[in-house]
Amino acid sequence: MSSPDDSLIGDPQQLLKLAGYRMPFGKYSNRLLIDLPEPYVVWFANKGFPAGELGQMLMIVHEIKVNGLEYLFEPLRNKSS
Repeated sequence: MSSPDDSLIGDPQQLLKLAGYRMPFGKYSNRLLIDLPEPYVVWFANKGFPAGELGQMLMIVHEIKVNGLEYLFEPLRNKSS
């Protein structure tokens, strides 16, 4: 499993974008990525993240969730609206 691109993690604009990024398909279609259930995100981590931007965003969400850092994301969520 690769890790999230450091430029995505360190770029405030990318984190703001993540705050409003929605799942484009599946059972959780249209749900904010940050609001996806942790087991679902872990499933992607085990099976493989999708290619492209969605995969990068899901990798970041995975790191946030497995480390219990969702609460740090709240200020970004409010600014993305």
